[in-house]
Amino acid sequence: MRKTAKPPWEKPNPKGKKGQPLSASQKEAAKQRADENGRTYPNLVDNMWAKKLPRED
Repeated sequence: MRKTAKPPWEKPNPKGKKGQPLSASQKEAAKQRADENGRTYPNLVDNMWAKKLPRED
């Protein structure tokens, strides 16, 4: 059986990898997803989901 992976908040940050901040459209998508699920602001999982969307500056 496959061992379950750690949740993202328990994993260490990747070394030497600087990411780009979310674009305005990605931020809006994360906020919308949080609203749809009854949260007042996006959490880590919403932001990770939005990061996979195409970047529109």
